[in-house]
Amino acid sequence: MKSNKINIHFLGAAGTVTGSKYLVDTGDKKILIDCGLFQGLKELRLKNWEYLPVEVSEIDMVLLTHGHMDHSGYLPRLVKQGFNGHIYGTNPTLDIAKIILNDSAKIQEQEAERANKEGYSKHSPAEPLYDLKDVEKTIPHFKGVPQSQWIPLFDGIKARFQYNGHILGATFIELEVHGKRFVFSGDIGRTNDLLLYPPLKPKKADVLFIESTYGGRFHPDEVEALPQIEKLVNDTINRGGSLFIPSFSVERAQLMMLIFWRLLKEKKIPKVQMIMDSPMGANVLELFHRTRDWHRLEDNECDEMCSHFTVVSSYRETMELRTDNKPKIVIAGSGMLTGGRMLNYLETQAQNPNNTLLFVGYQAEGTRGRKLLEGDKELKVYGKWVPFKMLVAEIEGLSAHADHAELMEWMDKIKNKPERIFIVHGEKESAEALQKGIKETYDWDAEIPQLYSIEKV
Repeated sequence: MKSNKINIHFLGAAGTVTGSKYLVDTGDKKILIDCGLFQGLKELRLKNWEYLPVEVSEIDMVLLTHGHMDHSGYLPRLVKQGFNGHIYGTNPTLDIAKIILNDSAKIQEQEAERANKEGYSKHSPAEPLYDLKDVEKTIPHFKGVPQSQWIPLFDGIKARFQYNGHILGATFIELEVHGKRFVFSGDIGRTNDLLLYPPLKPKKADVLFIESTYGGRFHPDEVEALPQIEKLVNDTINRGGSLFIPSFSVERAQLMMLIFWRLLKEKKIPKVQMIMDSPMGANVLELFHRTRDWHRLEDNECDEMCSHFTVVSSYRETMELRTDNKPKIVIAGSGMLTGGRMLNYLETQAQNPNNTLLFVGYQAEGTRGRKLLEGDKELKVYGKWVPFKMLVAEIEGLSAHADHAELMEWMDKIKNKPERIFIVHGEKESAEALQKGIKETYDWDAEIPQLYSIEKV
């Protein structure tokens, strides 16, 4: 079998940011890289309910770059459709995927139950995309791998998972098929991250798949964001309001806790109740203790930071806190307001103009977060429209994604000229900006594949 017979199926994150899924069909083996959920635009979210346009039972294995929902959240659906192979990832990635899938299933079950009770769903009855039983059937497929070691998969096929910053356990994946090297960037982290180390870089890539989330955009330094956060906290508390931060429960939530703790320790912000409302985030904090090699935090820092926060796990406690109007800082999921505990707070607090809603991560097209950033004055929560009067702020320097300059630098150790470069995981403008940057910097031609297209490489 010759390597030029390899077909790549772009099953997600092609022409859009979410739903990462790339099927490598070597002719006799089928390997899926990432298995994420679509988020954001309704037309994309509806695709989560569809069967994949490939024979799922023929997929031999899944390799995960990291555990975020848009890279691992479709796994229970895959298993439901007949997948029966191993799901490989680093141990922290699989731990995070387990946390995220269980949390996601629980939220979907609760929302379906609430929709049926209050009658706001178009479907009768409303059902979750998958439930906790589906997750239970998925976890046994998980198989942990070490980082930076070649793992033999099949005869003539091997893979290596390399540290990539971004979140705990995140890697880029090198897949070598009969001498041809495929590099899947996954999500590339920041060069200077307060919590994580800089990403490693690939040295060879015959076929390169590179994310473009922040193509054409440049982040300020994380340190520059601290005075902005300090001012936002003080201004909000001084006018009697609360600061609400929708946050991805993995790494961003912990980074925000670290920032608020340090500002409090340095007496730069007043002592108010600080809440981390996310069972998933609490589980990830525990994971930080067990994964010392993956991040910069010392154990004592982690303990001290946590001691200053009320870590909420029960839904009942959330429902009590959301009606409390005393000034406070609340970190809760989800990062793009696509679901999660933050919606419970906004249902009761969105009409208070003294409150501030602070975005600290990427907001995909079609999400509630993006709509509020673009100026929407109403918010749809649990089937009801709520007037939105809070102050909205965004601090981009805290993104877990590499910006344009960091994406370009990530490729600077590749010694050969790649035969093909596919720009993925980005909206149209970002992908085109990265395409232009690659041409100007390296004189390499890059392509922007479309969803469900098939490329022969």
